[in-house]
Amino acid sequence: MKAWLLLASALFTTTTATAAMAADRPPAALQPVLQAAEGRPVYVDFWASWCVPCALSFPWLNSVLHRYGGELVVVGVNVDEKRSDADRFLMRHPAEFELMFDPAGEIAAHYRLQGMPSALLLSANGEVLWQHSGFRKDEIPDYEAAILSAVQ
Repeated sequence: MKAWLLLASALFTTTTATAAMAADRPPAALQPVLQAAEGRPVYVDFWASWCVPCALSFPWLNSVLHRYGGELVVVGVNVDEKRSDADRFLMRHPAEFELMFDPAGEIAAHYRLQGMPSALLLSANGEVLWQHSGFRKDEIPDYEAAILSAVQ
């Protein structure tokens, strides 16, 4: 019985460690973005057409792109199942930053997101430097502090 517990413990530890390591690597869908970033950190914002705070975040994301564009890549990842929903949203809330569409939610699931919007700040090699859920104007200084830390 003791040997079985040791084996089960070893298997669980290995499985947990492997799962944790897999979560540390960016998903394949983000690899082209990281390569195009050419060594710059990447701010990844997950959004959906039905998300009211997402609409509020777009003007700020556009301003981040203008202020840090040479030092930071900004990409929005839409998780709507229908591209037409995302397109209607974008007509009302234009994005000046790069967009990706993830209707199956694979990228969002990879990072185990808890809500919309959610954002990640990735290092040039894809390591998660910072993560948050939601968007509140009174928290913008915190978001910008994370960005400044990444670009310095």
